[in-house]
Amino acid sequence: MVSALGMAAVLGGCGLTGDSGEVTLELVAADYGDSKATSSQRYWDDLVEKYEADHPDVHIDVTVHSWNDIDREVKERVAAGDPPDLAQIGAYADYAAKDLLYKADDVLSIPVQADFVSQLAAAGQVNGVQYGMPFAASTRVLFYNKTLFAEAGLTPPKTWDDLAAAAEALKARGVKYPYALPLGPEEAQAETMQWLLSGGGGYLDTIGTYDIDSPENVATFTWLKEELVGKDLTGPVAPGKLNRADAFAAFADGDVGMLNGHPTLMKTAAAKGVEFGMVPTPGVNGESKATLGVTDWMTAFKKNGHRDEIGDFLDFVYSEKNVLDFSRRYDLLPVTGSASEAMSAAEQDKELKPFLDELVLSELYPVGKTSWAEVSAEIKKRIGQAVASGSSPAAVLALIQSAATRAESAE
Repeated sequence: MVSALGMAAVLGGCGLTGDSGEVTLELVAADYGDSKATSSQRYWDDLVEKYEADHPDVHIDVTVHSWNDIDREVKERVAAGDPPDLAQIGAYADYAAKDLLYKADDVLSIPVQADFVSQLAAAGQVNGVQYGMPFAASTRVLFYNKTLFAEAGLTPPKTWDDLAAAAEALKARGVKYPYALPLGPEEAQAETMQWLLSGGGGYLDTIGTYDIDSPENVATFTWLKEELVGKDLTGPVAPGKLNRADAFAAFADGDVGMLNGHPTLMKTAAAKGVEFGMVPTPGVNGESKATLGVTDWMTAFKKNGHRDEIGDFLDFVYSEKNVLDFSRRYDLLPVTGSASEAMSAAEQDKELKPFLDELVLSELYPVGKTSWAEVSAEIKKRIGQAVASGSSPAAVLALIQSAATRAESAE
């Protein structure tokens, strides 16, 4: 997820080339690579070459942008009345609410749409209609440093109390970050949701309304504040100032005993020689009954038409072979059932098995709400204060809930 590799070409809206009946589709996509050599541009270029070889009248023009730029780039294009035909981005609900997107069943064949992992497909719905097509997925598990654990005579934690006791033992041995708690603005909404789920709560109540200051959530953050942060078990950087990328880097440097991580951390840690283990997220009284799932989205804009061509290309994109290829390149989880089954059975994918197992227990951000972007920003801004010295977790969560209620009422 590095710098943008180019600006999107403006095709003038119609998507037609010449008078030959040929069609050009424009796809703007996010970069999952960490260098030019691993850029997603290479993946798309290879895929498009294969597709165009069998479809000489359809041309696919792909531009890849970094995650720092992609959502803003598409938003600006849409505001200017010049959306791409396809955008592989982080959110879809605003565009669906404005009736700018094809429904999934407008463009996908029935077998392809039915193949999506059910939780991911459901998260792509607004009022029961699917607009967001899941593209890449990940889940979270607890990573721990095997060497540090062995030196302290520890076994992996299954409960919060186990985790706190392990953190105490690691601190006593001078480990810099016994448990890394990244509640900084980069990705605080992820760490927060992981902890809320492990405490039996979450961002929503059972009818789908924001319930951020629920008793369960207040109890979770009170425990974090008193049992981890207050006992100096989360390292030298205040959680509200610790970003996820910095926590991952510290783990790869051997300075972290435990943290919640997703599949990309495996490669980073292994490259630096860190021996690590992975276990399901600890919960209050045992393994958490739910874990955080995250997916990114493919969207199809209606403005330029070409529904049939868009649908045919997407059926190709979502074939088992291509979904597996993308997932394996970037240590991500397949978004289709067929590719998930193939990955579960493949020896080459055994390291991803813990994450695949968690996918069926995962809950996703409430991305079907147009208010989610605003609420997520509020969480990033404030949640670190909930565990700060002298703060009231209940009061901070109530502030976030008030903002969420206002945003939800404006939907």
